[in-house]
Amino acid sequence: MSAMLAETRRDEATAVVEAPHRERKRVVIIGGGFAGLAAAHALRYSDAELVLIDRRNHHIFQPLLYQVATAVLSPSEIAAPIRQLEATQRNVTVLLAEVTGIDIASHTIEASSPGIGVRKLGFDYLVVATGMRPSYFGHDEFARYAPALKNLNDAETIRAKILGAFERAATTEDEGERARQMTFVLVGAGPTGVELAASLAQMVKVTLRDNFRRIDPAKASIILLDAGKRVLPTFAESLSRKVARHLDKLGVTVLPESKSRPSTSRA
Repeated sequence: MSAMLAETRRDEATAVVEAPHRERKRVVIIGGGFAGLAAAHALRYSDAELVLIDRRNHHIFQPLLYQVATAVLSPSEIAAPIRQLEATQRNVTVLLAEVTGIDIASHTIEASSPGIGVRKLGFDYLVVATGMRPSYFGHDEFARYAPALKNLNDAETIRAKILGAFERAATTEDEGERARQMTFVLVGAGPTGVELAASLAQMVKVTLRDNFRRIDPAKASIILLDAGKRVLPTFAESLSRKVARHLDKLGVTVLPESKSRPSTSRA
């Protein structure tokens, strides 16, 4: 690895990091998510040198983030070290860095490594699998109050908000404020929204049932909003109806065809 990734001093100009007289083709994969790992796995028997770059040292199993957000699982249970690839796949090198630039003409990328600085790395083939950013559909101001659910920080933030709301509800003497603290509004009735709403309903009815004396967490209001006509709009209507009935049994209020409106109130 030292032959491929030369050290770059902080006060020196960015250098091109190359293995001299490289015989094998080099494939650089940016991103250690599902797509990046799948690309590396697909090339496991190839006669190529693979470099997998991610700014985090772990892969997150995103489908279970909602369970971290509702305290069903701990963060460590859905995160696995990316570096384990080096132990199981001989043609892979894992690099902890953030890619800051791509030069297609020279077939190089710029990557910033913690404590090292910016370096350049040459490639023969490039796979960009950096994932996606959360969308608030033109209302980015909502992000301040409503975190997305894309990484462990998001899940832990949501969990802290949920548990903090019950703590405030248990300490206030104002019935109106208590009801407000125990009202949870989720926007988006796709798979993540449905799973989170159902898991939250399970949390308030089972997990937190005996944790408070002054309040009954089961009386919390869980409201699921969506601009579409039904939950899980990309799935079959029969499945959508079944899920809607299940959410109703859990005590989740589903409000389809809900659209945001401008407000004159100040937060």
